Amino acid sequence: MAQQSYKNHIRFYTPHHFVFYPVMLVFIIASAWLAFSDSDNMLIWLFITSAFIAITLLSFMMRQHYALTLQDRIVLLELRYRFFATTGERLEMYENMLTEGQLFALRFAQDDQLLLLIRKAINEELSPDAIKQSIKDWKADNRRV
Repeated sequence: MAQQSYKNHIRFYTPHHFVFYPVMLVFIIASAWLAFSDSDNMLIWLFITSAFIAITLLSFMMRQHYALTLQDRIVLLELRYRFFATTGERLEMYENMLTEGQLFALRFAQDDQLLLLIRKAINEELSPDAIKQSIKDWKADNRRV
């Protein structure tokens, strides 16, 4: 596996991103084309097209929502543990000064850089993307959704 960094940290799920979505896109395009080329059955094909669109959107929302909600909780707990283990302080006193996005971006920082980046994120109001770009030694998160 390639070493993880800012440039390659996005993860894809092959069956979903490269099989399901392309197939659904083909179904949507084909049924929309049939809706406008088969005037006798236009309403039926429009309904089928709408159903394919709804299934695609719902599958995206449900997959992302459940997985990411659980992942967010786990990442925050891991970050709290790492912060306490490295500083002896509780992260909760900094949490209300950071957004969730900032906290989740901090997970890629090594332990020795964590406190410094937290302070920098608070003082300079860094965006999550700016936090990720500020990380000198990237800590891979290969088990995320």
